[in-house]
Amino acid sequence: MAWKKYRFGTRFYDALSGEWAVYRAGRVAGIELMGLRAGDTVLDLGCGTGLSFELLVNAVGPPGHVIGVDASAQMLQVAAKRAVRNGWTNVRVVQADATKLSAEDLADEGATPQIDAVFSAYALSVMGNHPTVLERATRLLVPGGRVGIVDMQRPVGAAAIFTPLARLACAMGGADIEAHPWEWLTQRANNVKQTSRRGGHIQAVTGTLK
Repeated sequence: MAWKKYRFGTRFYDALSGEWAVYRAGRVAGIELMGLRAGDTVLDLGCGTGLSFELLVNAVGPPGHVIGVDASAQMLQVAAKRAVRNGWTNVRVVQADATKLSAEDLADEGATPQIDAVFSAYALSVMGNHPTVLERATRLLVPGGRVGIVDMQRPVGAAAIFTPLARLACAMGGADIEAHPWEWLTQRANNVKQTSRRGGHIQAVTGTLK
């Protein structure tokens, strides 16, 4: 599975990911577009080392909850430590295979949480079977639940000159730059909102499932 590519590089993932220079902007844009409310419970699908946690916690506030799901125990170790270090008591992490994700995986002390939103940043293009992953995850949503996807494609327009760099960044992270996982959402959702960053390299799409 794709997550195994990160097993031995987890300690250096954040430093090498280009997060602050390039990719943070996509997380910010995607979470803003989702319109999360205080008290929401959001599933961070393919949460990795928890780079979206701060933005999600700020969006749902102390009454809300963030559940980070990833298949990599090494990634989740870093994510869990990030939550503890920052005092985010409303964040928990779950190790699970996203292609087989079920409500039972998310249960906490026997109770299954109500999922108001599913968010995924730069993970679906790595997983390799994003339609199945999205089908499984969105089954857990409450009626009218929101979905937000942030991922990568080739830069467009004048920025196309940076395509070799974009392709290299995706290859280093094990991502398929041609996956375009947000198209799954645009074909199925109502109230679709879409924006781009970094010359179109980053696409942020949100919507409410029909």
